[in-house]
Amino acid sequence: MHPVPCHEFSGVIEEVAPDVEGLKKGDEVFGLNNWFRDGAAAEYCITTPSEIAPKPTTIDHVQAAVIPISGLTAWQALFDHGNLQAGHKVLIQGGAGGVGTLAIQLGVWKGAFVVTTVSEANIRFVQELGANEIIDYRKTRFEEVVSDADVVLDLVGGDTLRRSFGAIKQGGRVITIATSSESTKDPKVKDAFFIVESNRQQLVELAKLIERGVLRSIVSKVLPIDAAAQAYLPAEKISPGKTVLRLFNLTRQYS
Repeated sequence: MHPVPCHEFSGVIEEVAPDVEGLKKGDEVFGLNNWFRDGAAAEYCITTPSEIAPKPTTIDHVQAAVIPISGLTAWQALFDHGNLQAGHKVLIQGGAGGVGTLAIQLGVWKGAFVVTTVSEANIRFVQELGANEIIDYRKTRFEEVVSDADVVLDLVGGDTLRRSFGAIKQGGRVITIATSSESTKDPKVKDAFFIVESNRQQLVELAKLIERGVLRSIVSKVLPIDAAAQAYLPAEKISPGKTVLRLFNLTRQYS
């Protein structure tokens, strides 16, 4: 059998195990299911109560589907691993991507001074998200502009990650999700790397921020499941945000 990709999703509960309380058929939920079982790019996926939360009521399933991985990654990186506080300076590498767009908004909500690196084409976009300072990485070396960050969130890896250690002040923290860091022998990089985990309470908090209008969901493109390969290997440059695979219109009503 081929593995099923995509572990974040938004949809409607079809069946609930007999011993599960607080959830029922027809509930609208979103979440991130376990990395070690098949994902959500199928008609049905399996998850547990600890991996899901009620879908935000102010957005549809397409908009909700891009939140779990990016939102949890940004939340855990900034708050759990980076201990970001109001008044801190945070540098977000790659602010126009799926995680970056939410990290910018969460940093602003927390009261931090948010700096981000993007290409010139995305400067206005991240300004609208609330970034306080924007660096065009093609024209300026970020470490020549920022050397006193409390937290650097690296979403790029490679040379950008290595140079990020020059952008923090003494006692500052670099956090990265670059997969190349998982097997590194460099203790600094090993300490900076983390893998996002499902967390129901954090999903609930993200949903509250969306419903209050604090967080925007950024969808770049919506594709049918038959075009899933295009989501992983796009033929053209994709606008900021994430691509969503749609399986159903989810207009069914449950009694």
